[in-house]
Amino acid sequence: MLRLYLFISLLCLVRSDTDETCPSFTKLSFHSAVVGTELNVRLLLYTRKNHTCAQIINSTTFGNLNVTKKTTFVIHGFRPTGSPPVWLQDLVKALLIVEDMNLVVVDWNRGATTVIYTQASSKTRKVAIILKEFIDQMMARGASLDDIYMIGVSLGAHISGFVGEMYNGQLGRITGLDPAGPLFNGKPPQDRLDPSDAQFVDVIHSDTDALGYKEPLGNIDFYPNGGVDQPGCPKTIFEGMQYFKCDHQMSVYLYLSSLTKNCTITAYPCNSYRDYRNGKCINCGLSQGKPCPLLGYYADNWKDYLSEKDPPMTKAFFDTAEKEPYCMYHYFVDIITWNKSIRRGSITIKLRDEAGNTTESKISHEPATFEKYHQVSLLARFNQDLDKVAEISLVFSTGSVIGPKYKLRILRMKLRSLAHPERPQLCRYDLVLMENVETPFQPIVCQKLQM
Repeated sequence: MLRLYLFISLLCLVRSDTDETCPSFTKLSFHSAVVGTELNVRLLLYTRKNHTCAQIINSTTFGNLNVTKKTTFVIHGFRPTGSPPVWLQDLVKALLIVEDMNLVVVDWNRGATTVIYTQASSKTRKVAIILKEFIDQMMARGASLDDIYMIGVSLGAHISGFVGEMYNGQLGRITGLDPAGPLFNGKPPQDRLDPSDAQFVDVIHSDTDALGYKEPLGNIDFYPNGGVDQPGCPKTIFEGMQYFKCDHQMSVYLYLSSLTKNCTITAYPCNSYRDYRNGKCINCGLSQGKPCPLLGYYADNWKDYLSEKDPPMTKAFFDTAEKEPYCMYHYFVDIITWNKSIRRGSITIKLRDEAGNTTESKISHEPATFEKYHQVSLLARFNQDLDKVAEISLVFSTGSVIGPKYKLRILRMKLRSLAHPERPQLCRYDLVLMENVETPFQPIVCQKLQM
């Protein structure tokens, strides 16, 4: 208890503002969160000319802001401790690397810093009004609403929506990163982010069962891992504050991954996460003539391929790995069996390339039903993309701990990459799997004439 008291006392002694040569995001103490803060919005401008040292700008002082270029606003959310967002500088740096733009960090930490969430939420419309006043001055100097892009995190997503509503949806784009759910769930469109707030609205939902908003809010809504329980995040309360905020923050880190170009996260339009996991929603990609939507910064490329037949609001699902860069690589495993009796169970598949690298996928979302001469297509997700597969191994399991062990007689197994449909499809014919026994084999390129 004494240690906790000393820690809180030290937090309270932290200076809330510092005199800096380079203005930075407002730093407040835990004491400020306890007593609450009055709203004060600061606009911090970063450009490629001043990418490490922000300029304070306002309606009369534009600094290096060039109204002929794209302007991106980054808007944070609730700050219960007063500290700056840990992801902020990484996001600023990455955005300026991918595009020469005006990047405006909307610092409303004085207002968002409070231990009482309702107090922060009540200030969101006031922040939006201040931003509109600034954008009005940008337009007076020649800026176009087409070039305005808002990235809103949690409460910041709804602030973006309020700004967009005031411009009748003419903003170029809004990205909502796990828009806040509490106090916004069930609200009408005018009281939250919605698809009509910009020309294109994309949303990442990563914590729908707690801090985030569950239902679709954009033209396209991405649900990583179904929108709940993100891999790599703590599973129990005993792991501290990360247990409460990790899923919520994952939307930001997934967006960041789209800027680093270490991998491209592909999502699949689908009605539900269950259907996606069962391989029922692979209706996009190069083989389908229309690309699948990409998560993050380049998500707006997908709108160019929409037709009038496509729904105005689309859900898209995908899975992620536990660590950066989070990408998973999708394959279909097509299996035709010749058992006399129906077999039900799951398949685990492991791939190995010539260098000895291996990657594994346990396809166990729902048990598959294998019937004689009937093809079952299973969606496998790997955290590595092996260009040339030298060996495949399969394990069949019914999940039964006791009882007889079964065989799965495979007439043909085919492995095909969704991300790279141009790669040769790999097959194996006439194979018998003993339950819970790993069976390795060298695949061959599939015959052109398939049954």
